[in-house]
Amino acid sequence: MALRLEDIELIKQLKGRYFRSIDTADKDALTDMFIPDARICYFGGTYEFEAEGRDNIVGALTAAFHDQFASIHNGHCPEIDVLSDDRAEGIWYLQDWSLDLNTKISTHGAAIYRDKYVKVDGKWKIKESTYSRIYEQVDELKELPNITARVLAGNVKVPERKPW
Repeated sequence: MALRLEDIELIKQLKGRYFRSIDTADKDALTDMFIPDARICYFGGTYEFEAEGRDNIVGALTAAFHDQFASIHNGHCPEIDVLSDDRAEGIWYLQDWSLDLNTKISTHGAAIYRDKYVKVDGKWKIKESTYSRIYEQVDELKELPNITARVLAGNVKVPERKPW
C-alpha cells in the first residue's frame, strides 16, 4: 500500500495551524479549518467539553482563550491514515500547558487526539476532533509567574507569514 504523503503532510499542516490558532485565539483561522457540521469532544480529568457546529466550536474556543490566558499546545507523533480521496483519520499525541491569570489555575498534561478529516474543494478540514487525557495536573498558584509577554494580552504580535 502506497502512502499518500502529500495528503498526510497537508493534514499535518492543518493540525499545526489548529494548535497555533488555539493559542493565539485566531478566529478566522479556526473558522477556516472546520467544516460547518464539525464536532469536538475533549475529556480531561476536571472537565468534559463538547461542541457541535463550526460556529459553536470557534466561539467556545476563542472565549476560552481570552486576554487573561496563556497557553501552549504541541502535537507530536502523528499517525495519519488517508482512507480515500476525501477522507482521513489521525491520531496525535498532545502536550499542553495553560494558565488562567484570573483564577491562578495552571493546567499541564498530555492527551491522545483522534481526528476525522474531510477534503472540501481540494482542502483538508477537521470534521471531528476528540481527545482523552493521559494525565492532567491542575494547580492553583499562590503567586502568578512573571510572564513578560502574551499574545492574547496584545503585547506581542504573531509574525505574519510572508513570501521571501
